[in-house]
Amino acid sequence: MALDEIRGGRLGAGLDPAIESRIPFVAGFMVVVFGIFGLRLFQLQIIEGEQFGRLSLKNSVRSVQLEAPRGDIVDREGRTLATTRPAFGIQVIPTDLRERERTVKALGILLDADSAALDEKIGTPRGRSRFQPVKLARDVSYDELARVESHRYALPGVVTDIQPRRHYVEGEFASHLIGYIGEIQGKQLEQDEFEDYRSGEVIGQTGIEKLLEQDLRGRKGGRNLVVDVAGRIVDVLDEEFPVPGGTIMLTIDRDLQKVAEDAFLPEVLGEPGKLGAVVALDVRNGDVLALVSKPSFDPNDFSGGIDTATWNQLSNDEWRPIQNRAVSGQYPPGSIYKAIVAAAALQHGIDPDEPVYCPGKFKLGRRTFHCWKREGHGSVDLRDAIKNSCDVYFYQIGLKLGVDRLAEMAKAFFFGRRTGIAIGQERAGLVPTREWKKRRFRESWMKGETLNVAIGQGFNLTTPLQVAVAYAAIANGGKIFRPRLIRQTIDRDGVVIPGPPVELLGTVPVDARHLARIVDALESVVGEEGGTARRARVPGIRVAGKTGTVQVVRLKHVENLKDDEIPIRFRDHAWFVGFAPVEAPEIVVAALVEHGGGGARVAAPITQKVLARYFAGRVEAAPAVEVLESEAGSGSGPAGEEAMSEVVDTASGGDRARN
Repeated sequence: MALDEIRGGRLGAGLDPAIESRIPFVAGFMVVVFGIFGLRLFQLQIIEGEQFGRLSLKNSVRSVQLEAPRGDIVDREGRTLATTRPAFGIQVIPTDLRERERTVKALGILLDADSAALDEKIGTPRGRSRFQPVKLARDVSYDELARVESHRYALPGVVTDIQPRRHYVEGEFASHLIGYIGEIQGKQLEQDEFEDYRSGEVIGQTGIEKLLEQDLRGRKGGRNLVVDVAGRIVDVLDEEFPVPGGTIMLTIDRDLQKVAEDAFLPEVLGEPGKLGAVVALDVRNGDVLALVSKPSFDPNDFSGGIDTATWNQLSNDEWRPIQNRAVSGQYPPGSIYKAIVAAAALQHGIDPDEPVYCPGKFKLGRRTFHCWKREGHGSVDLRDAIKNSCDVYFYQIGLKLGVDRLAEMAKAFFFGRRTGIAIGQERAGLVPTREWKKRRFRESWMKGETLNVAIGQGFNLTTPLQVAVAYAAIANGGKIFRPRLIRQTIDRDGVVIPGPPVELLGTVPVDARHLARIVDALESVVGEEGGTARRARVPGIRVAGKTGTVQVVRLKHVENLKDDEIPIRFRDHAWFVGFAPVEAPEIVVAALVEHGGGGARVAAPITQKVLARYFAGRVEAAPAVEVLESEAGSGSGPAGEEAMSEVVDTASGGDRARN
C-alpha cells in the first residue's frame, strides 16, 4: 500500500499529525538499536568467538574417566597375592590454570617436590588435551593430600582424585612369577592387541600380570560433571561405575612358596644367601606349586611408575634381581644328571648289577679324571654309584654309551628344550652332541668331554625348571607334563573359567622297571646310611632325590682355599632335587643355590623344608635331620661330595662349566 494512500485514505484519516511526524525518528532509533545488537553479536561470535568459546567450555559439562581396578591374583587356596587399593592423586587441568607459575610453585612446596619437574609434566598441551587432566603426583600421603585440599580455593585448576593402584600384598613374594605393571610403551601402542589402550595407561609387563593382561584389566567407567569457570565441580549429571578385572587363581601354594623363599634368607642360608631358585611341581599333572628366584625385587616399586634411581639399582645389580633364575638361569646340572645317564644305561642294556671298581680316579690316555672321593668307592654297581655319587662309575658308563646316546636320553627328559611354561623368559639350556660341537666350534668331539658330560659338567646347561620336570617324570613313570600355572579365572562378570587343561608333552622312552630301579637308588641317597642327602629326610615320609655340586672355575684356582676364602662368584653351585612319597609320588622339588657350596649341605635342607611343609599334618612334625661333621667335611665321609663333587683334572676342560 502506497504512502500517499495511507495518508489520504482511511488509515491515515485518524492519525494525529504529531505522531506522524515522529515516525521517522522511531524508525531511525530502532535501526540504531538493532545495529548495535548486530555489531555486538559480530564481536562476540566472530572477533572474540574463540575466547568466549573457551569460557563456555569451562562452564559446561566435563567428562571424567574412572579407572577400573585390576583383578586380584590369588593362590590355589584363594589367598590374595596381588590386589588393588585406593590411592590419592594430584592433577591439574591446564586450561584452568589462571596463574600457572604461582600455582606450580605452590604445589612444589605443598608436595615437597621439584616445581620445575611438575611444570615439565604439565608441558604445553594444545587442542582438546588442554582440557584433559595431567597427573602430577600419584599415591600421595594423607598429609600431602590435606595440605593441597586446604589450599584448593587459591589453586584454580588443581584437582585431587582417587585412583586404583596395584598392591602386592607381601612385597617381593613371588615377584618373578606374578610380575609387575608399568606404563604402556610406544611400541606396545602400535600393536593390534593394545588398540583400545591410550598413552599413560598401565599394563602388565612381566609374569602373570603380562600373560593375563586382558583378564586382569577391568572395564573403565566415567562421570559427567558440571564445572564452573574456575574448574570447580558444580554438579554430577550421571556416572557409570568401573568394573574390576577378573580374579586369577594360580596353582601356587602360598605356604610352600613362603617356606622356599624364607630358606634363602641370609640368617638361614648364610652369606651370600639370596642367590638361587626353587621349583616345586605336582608330579601328577605338572601344576607349579612354588616358583622362587633369588634375589628378587618389590613389584610395588613399579606400580606408580618406578623412579630412575630404583631402576638403575635393579638393572645394574651384579646379581641380576630382575632375572627369573627358575626358568632362565642356565647351570651345569652336576651329579643330578647321573639319574638321566643311568636311564640311558639301563635302556641300552647295560647290566645294573655289573660292578665297576673305583680307585678314586680314572685314566683316559694321558689324562686323569678324579672322583670326588679321592680314596675311591671300591667296587660299586649302578645303585651304589647313584647312592654314593661315584664319578668313576659314570665316567665308564659315559664312554660305553657315547655323547650322542646320552644327549638323546637327556632330550627325552626335556633337557635342552623349553617346556613352554606360560610366563615366558624361559631358556632351553644346552645338551651337547658331536654335531653341535662341530657346528659351534668347528672341532671334533673328544672322549674326555664325554666323561665331563656323564657327570653333568662340561658343556651341559639346564634350568631349575627343567630339572624339576625331568625328575617328575622319573617319579610318575615317565610322563612329561607342561608346567601349569593357572588353576582358574573368574571373569569380570563372575563366570568361572577353568585354567588350561593338563597337557602331556611326551613320555620318556624308558621301561617302567628301569625307572623303578632308578627311584630305588634315589631313595637310598636320602634314606640309607652312606647316602649323600641325609639332610633331605622328612620323618615319616619316604623321600628320593639326588645332590649335585657344580664347579664354576678350574679346581687348581681354589683347591687350597677354604670355602669362606673363595670369592663368592667362584664358589660352586649347589643342587638338590627330590620327590615324595616314594610309594605314590605327589611332589618334586628342585633347589639350586648359586655359588652356595655343597648340594648336600646347602640345597638339600631347602628341599627338606618345602617337603616338610607340604606333608605337614600327615606326619608328626620333627626337626631336620642333623648331619655328622664327617659327612659335611671335605671328602672324608659319605657327604663329602658336597665339597668335591664333579672334580676333574685341569686338563679335562672343567672350566667350561662356568656360568
